[in-house]
Amino acid sequence: MSLLCLNRTGSYSIYPIYILGVIIQGFSDTPELQIPLFVLFLVIYLIILLGNLIIFLVISFNPHLHTPMYIFLQNLSLIDISFPSNILPNLLHILLTQQNNISFLGCMTQMYVFGFLAASEYFLLTAMAYDRYVAICDPLHYIARMSRKHCAGLITAAFTVGFLDPVAHLVLIPKLSYCASHLINHFFCDITPLLKLSCSSTFSVELLNYLVGTLLGFNSFLLTLISYIFIISAILKIQSSEGRQKAFSTCASHLACVITLYGTVICLYMRPTTNYSLERDKYFSLLYIALGPVLNPLIYTLKNREFQSSFNKARQRLLYFR
Repeated sequence: MSLLCLNRTGSYSIYPIYILGVIIQGFSDTPELQIPLFVLFLVIYLIILLGNLIIFLVISFNPHLHTPMYIFLQNLSLIDISFPSNILPNLLHILLTQQNNISFLGCMTQMYVFGFLAASEYFLLTAMAYDRYVAICDPLHYIARMSRKHCAGLITAAFTVGFLDPVAHLVLIPKLSYCASHLINHFFCDITPLLKLSCSSTFSVELLNYLVGTLLGFNSFLLTLISYIFIISAILKIQSSEGRQKAFSTCASHLACVITLYGTVICLYMRPTTNYSLERDKYFSLLYIALGPVLNPLIYTLKNREFQSSFNKARQRLLYFR
């Protein structure tokens, strides 16, 4: 695991990449856009923090919202805060200071946290789909099947799977030989840009990507899809149009989040690295990182009367104390 560098005598010396670290290119190829991009990403990041923090705090301080659906939503908002916080602050620092060096350990840490939170979100959305399935298809047994103990078990399972998911990558990637440039043509340490730096065979890591994507990502998507097949089937059996609309409204927000997440991740990662365009996907990755955390608070709160009522009460209490 080393890097060839030209020394003062004109010959090449080999330096370990874990000593030299890596350089995040970011958007340095467009220097005239550095400040506008900094302002744009700062605004997006503040919107993400504000929207998801409001959801987290309103649910935390309102006992009436301590139901499975809102507990899942609270954990989703926690992921939506942590996920961009792993990437955007460092990107903002690079845009503002042009200091784009990062240690190899820092790069591996960012990659691991990214994989951990992404996998946790997939399985949390799967658990939320199961919750909606039970609520619509088996409402008489909802309290028993979605008790606090079962709800906590599903959340724990989601984060446990997420925690274990990137471990194999963390073991295999540092073992690769890095003899090309240590400049990552991306704005954070993602797996595919790192593989582009290696001069050794990356077959094992690429195979692992597809295995993990199939076993974990595809299975979570399949479970979510099966849940919605049963949900839609149950909704269509409801006689009144008002009843169908009310039943569908309880899962419409979650369905929108699922489509947003899996649509972007399939376009980004479910293909060979030979078809990978660093320049194109560097910009498209922004949608994957920011779109969900920005839209999720809006999707879940705009037409949710129960949450809006709790939010208005909390705001009135805050104004009263002030």
